[in-house]
Amino acid sequence: MKPYLARIFIYPIKSLDRIAVKEAKILKSGAIKRDREWCLVDEKGKLINGKRHSKIHLLRSNLDPDLKKISLQIEGTKELFTFNLEREKIALETWLSNFFELKIKLIQNSLTGFPDDTKANGPTIISTETIKEVSSWYPGVTIEEMRKRLRSNLEIEGVPAFWEDRLFDREDKPVKFKIGEVLFNGINPCARCIVPTRDTLKGIAYPNFQKIFISKRKETLPDWVNRDRFNHFYRLSVNTIIPASEAGKILHSGDEIII
Repeated sequence: MKPYLARIFIYPIKSLDRIAVKEAKILKSGAIKRDREWCLVDEKGKLINGKRHSKIHLLRSNLDPDLKKISLQIEGTKELFTFNLEREKIALETWLSNFFELKIKLIQNSLTGFPDDTKANGPTIISTETIKEVSSWYPGVTIEEMRKRLRSNLEIEGVPAFWEDRLFDREDKPVKFKIGEVLFNGINPCARCIVPTRDTLKGIAYPNFQKIFISKRKETLPDWVNRDRFNHFYRLSVNTIIPASEAGKILHSGDEIII
């Protein structure tokens, strides 16, 4: 079986819940359209995200297909709060401010979004088998739960675990590959943060998550991987850059991947 793109996820509001889509348009910046297009910031302009605010895990969010309305629900409660992102932005910010007990602003950047890695701002890539393998390191953590914790954009099937480690090499030598008609440069293995250590619904940390991860990642790292790219082993999935020449092209679920 040839490698192919099995799933595409976008995260319209950074750090909130994802949306699964069948296709995604590439922006001139190299980002996926609508991915991390909005973010939450405090009154000093600092990001409100899972790295700094574990309470964010308690927020369930759902956007309509047109990404114009958002519904929010606090985990463990039944009440649903729905806002129009354009017409009710102030009301939404007030609701979020009350939830976080901080002054919250919702800001938008439809050109570049708000990527975690501003130097390699393309979509992150991982394989389904990698997610399965990593979930097996943690009794009680399902494959779907691990998928939610890792928050990657593009998921590959038809390959063994850690196959995506082929998509980076030396720091000065990006790996060129195509997904369908879209050209990518694979840059580096993604350094993980504290977010994957926590339950996605309640924000409770898994005991010794990072210690287990580092030990197992080192143990299972394929022999052919460029180990120079691992200053530590708390790295998983691949950061990418999409050249400006690819702007306007569409990624489709089912697209073949060719290095």
